[in-house]
Amino acid sequence: MPKLTRRHLLFGAAALAGGALPNLRPFGASADPLVASTAVTELSPPDPEFVRLVQRGYNPRFLAQPETIFVPVNTEETVAAVETAVMRGLRIAVRSGGHCVENFVDNASTQAIIDLSRLTAVEFDAENNAFSVGAGADLGAVYEQLYRGWGVSLPGGSCLGVGMGGHAAGGGFGPLSRAFGSVVDHLYGVEVVVVDADGRASSVLATRDGRNSDLWWAHTGGGGGNFGVVTRYLLRTHDADGSDPTLALPTPPANLLSTQVVLPVVSEDAFVRFVGNFQRFFERNSEPGSRFASLYAQFFASAHLCQLTPRLDADLPNSRALLDEFVAALGEGVWPPPVAVPASQGPFLDVSTQLSAPRGRAPFSGKYKSANLRRAHTDEQLRTLHRYLSDPRFQSLDSGIELFPAGGAINDRPADATAMPTRNSFMKAVFVTAWRNPADEAAHVEWSRNMYRDIYADTGGVPVPNDANAGAYINYPDSDLKDPAWNTSGVSWSTLYYGDNYSRLQEIKAAWDPGNLFRHDLSIELPRT
Repeated sequence: MPKLTRRHLLFGAAALAGGALPNLRPFGASADPLVASTAVTELSPPDPEFVRLVQRGYNPRFLAQPETIFVPVNTEETVAAVETAVMRGLRIAVRSGGHCVENFVDNASTQAIIDLSRLTAVEFDAENNAFSVGAGADLGAVYEQLYRGWGVSLPGGSCLGVGMGGHAAGGGFGPLSRAFGSVVDHLYGVEVVVVDADGRASSVLATRDGRNSDLWWAHTGGGGGNFGVVTRYLLRTHDADGSDPTLALPTPPANLLSTQVVLPVVSEDAFVRFVGNFQRFFERNSEPGSRFASLYAQFFASAHLCQLTPRLDADLPNSRALLDEFVAALGEGVWPPPVAVPASQGPFLDVSTQLSAPRGRAPFSGKYKSANLRRAHTDEQLRTLHRYLSDPRFQSLDSGIELFPAGGAINDRPADATAMPTRNSFMKAVFVTAWRNPADEAAHVEWSRNMYRDIYADTGGVPVPNDANAGAYINYPDSDLKDPAWNTSGVSWSTLYYGDNYSRLQEIKAAWDPGNLFRHDLSIELPRT
């Protein structure tokens, strides 16, 4: 049986928290008349640390060539960095974990990167009765500190190197989400460096029940790089109260039961049946409070390999029976049948870490496309997918479809409770196209576009919200959705990502970033006047 690895999974950025930064030059008002008064470390070529930080993005396909990189260590220095860049007229991009798979940061137009990798503190903020988490902290560090310190966790992603900065702003989900909801369901507040119409930067604390609640709401799924620079998040479950930190966030299972399931022979019929069984199982069991609410199984399928790693609460009285039921449903009608290794159990944090993508840059360049599913893909769609994956010109162990079960508690809140509108799907699908030779980029990107277009041929080449689809997910951004050559549906990219919440996001954008300083290819647009 092939050994399960995480090489096929999407995210795991470089681990940058901690350690001294060599060759740093602090800038202050005395060094440059166009710099804010608070000192902030600034790097430029040929500093070795500049070279390292400029290459920190997950997707090797893109690389920025900025004039400067600011490395603040706190909120005050972040304000100084933003104001300095604005006074110099530099185009700003912000990096926390570095996992944007499009070129929103690593772009030829980027002149200044504000790198948040030093903002990593995780502590309990007694004043707000919430956990304060720096935007530069990666998920692996957040999970470990929350669990070891207070016995709680966050229902975020399963890639250890993803930074909180963009992950939470786009919605955030992961293995605990079916039981506890999205990350934004546990977001009480956000500290943001914003720039007013006069070009002055300042730090604003926006909370769910405070006077800046509109800015808080915008960060509950409005995506990163739209309104300002997040420096920290305040985390407290939406229905939690009191001052006990052990009750502020979800308590995860003490132990997890897990296994590995592999389809050893991936014929077209076996592929269609196996992938379809997986999707239909979670479609049937997506209601909040389902007896399978604690079950999560990240699935990867290519033309050569289909594998998944189911896990669930080991302390449920019928946990092994539930796992057996799931594995049996996967293999129904599949020939040759899938193979499952004997189940084992272990402590929550240990098993979760073992099943997570490690920190590190992707070993391949990639193009990523996503869809939120309300119904399982049809057999015809899955045959189209298999046909593309089987094309000998593009076969790769790294190209395929990843499926992430959702639904459950995510769907137990209204679509407008947060800026992330998707409260009616049961699964997220990510179509991954990978290549290692830069000369192959154009052909692989075209192949990816054609595959996605043909899978969603009945809805203009994109997953238009209807009874089968619920649009796409902004944390897997795809600029093609804005291109009428590839989105012929007549439905705008903003509807695909934000549904009916987009106009409110535009109003908040106008209020907090009137100069449209924070922008990228899929950023929230200022409303037309």
